[in-house]
Amino acid sequence: MTSVVRHVTIDVAPPYEPYELARFWSEVVGAPLHPDSEPGDDQALVQGSPGLLFTRVPEAKTVKNRVHLDLRPGVTRDAEVERLTGLGAKLFEDHRRPDGTGWVTLTDPAGNEFCVERSAAERPSTLG
Repeated sequence: MTSVVRHVTIDVAPPYEPYELARFWSEVVGAPLHPDSEPGDDQALVQGSPGLLFTRVPEAKTVKNRVHLDLRPGVTRDAEVERLTGLGAKLFEDHRRPDGTGWVTLTDPAGNEFCVERSAAERPSTLG
């Protein structure tokens, strides 16, 4: 038997709120918040498989995340970076190369790193 990943859990330390961070990520991935997620709750869930569970913790982040999400956009990488910064993400590191390869590392409003890769249409076909 094997296990299934039910949630990816992301710590949320003050002054950030789980519900507000979940709303940001709901917009990022285009998935709804769980109906039981409410402002002020200690947890908020973005539905999906796996879901993204935002949990209030007392301690602030002190080092780089050991795990992060890599996003493959449905549009171009550059268009998605523009959309996400419009939602409140911040540029952390730009790894785009002149030949079009590479990725962009952003942070969400609470400072959690995530990467935006090239879209499927921007990648060379590997069928053959």
